[in-house]
Amino acid sequence: MKSEFNRSISGVCGGIANYFELSALFVRVIFLIFIPANLIIYMILANIIPDPPSSLYKK
Repeated sequence: MKSEFNRSISGVCGGIANYFELSALFVRVIFLIFIPANLIIYMILANIIPDPPSSLYKK
């Protein structure tokens, strides 16, 4: 699930970081190191990974 609060572009890296309990900065750096392959993977994940339900974070 994409991150609702830890988003830079679409929340993919933030969602991956939340899932694996890593720093979002660490995941973003890994994505930047391997740019050519990860651009395609990022675009696919941005379309496949669902957005979090808005009621999940509202109190």
